[in-house]
Amino acid sequence: MAYAVREAVTAFRRAPMLTGLSAMMIALSLFLVGLFAVVAHNIREALRTVESRVEVVAYLRDDAAPNEVNAARTEIASFPEVREVRYVSREQALQEARSELPEFHSVFAGTEGNPLPASLEISLRTDQSGTEAVDAVAERARAFPFVEDVLYGRDWLDKLYLLRRVAAATTLVLGAAFAIVAALIIGAAVRMAIYARRDEIAIMRLVGATDGFVRRPFLLEGLATGLIGGLLALAATWAVYLLISRSLFDSDSGLEWMPEMWVVAGILAGATLGCLASAFAVRRHLREIH
Repeated sequence: MAYAVREAVTAFRRAPMLTGLSAMMIALSLFLVGLFAVVAHNIREALRTVESRVEVVAYLRDDAAPNEVNAARTEIASFPEVREVRYVSREQALQEARSELPEFHSVFAGTEGNPLPASLEISLRTDQSGTEAVDAVAERARAFPFVEDVLYGRDWLDKLYLLRRVAAATTLVLGAAFAIVAALIIGAAVRMAIYARRDEIAIMRLVGATDGFVRRPFLLEGLATGLIGGLLALAATWAVYLLISRSLFDSDSGLEWMPEMWVVAGILAGATLGCLASAFAVRRHLREIH
């Protein structure tokens, strides 16, 4: 192992530009993945906040009997997806509209009486607020004969989930594209090192060196290159995260940093990418100089 480490360090000194280019490509690929990971994480957290506030509002007919409404309220509250059911009378709806919507006075200034219906505001459990659960509750609430309409903002909820899927897919595609480029550069660096030392490798084989012994320094070189790339990507992502968070958001509503497990996974991904690229190049080109 001491020989492998020494040879790996020598390889870095022999071709610092090529090694640096390999590390930079890995850093660039992981940097882009890191940026999209920060965005995806914040979108996910925003969705959780939105999901916790998702409500299904069932508007009631004016002739709905109080005993039927109370029975329906109890039944809906027993649904596994439901956290709470709140009955809002017509008078309460009018009072809340006047307090929450200043323009309400001008819109209904010439209207006599109360134009707003009574409703049941159905709050969902935080672990049961996906689109399927919301749809299921809305359909069951709509089935009551005294329910005139059911609303819950299906369109914008679908758009939020679509945004999360697009962010995740974009992260994977861009990260994979740059990872392939980084792997090709690492492979080229390893191939050049093998060709430069092909006479030395041939002599080592003559004295009994195995392929594993010959391969080990190149694997360490690729591992170190990937690890350096991962650390550079982490530093760049953190710098951009701080810049955006401090310049575009206040201290109370700033961006959230990605989870620690994602950070560790990104660094390990860089090291793994470098090691695998080196392993593939060594295996292929050792066969050519047999």
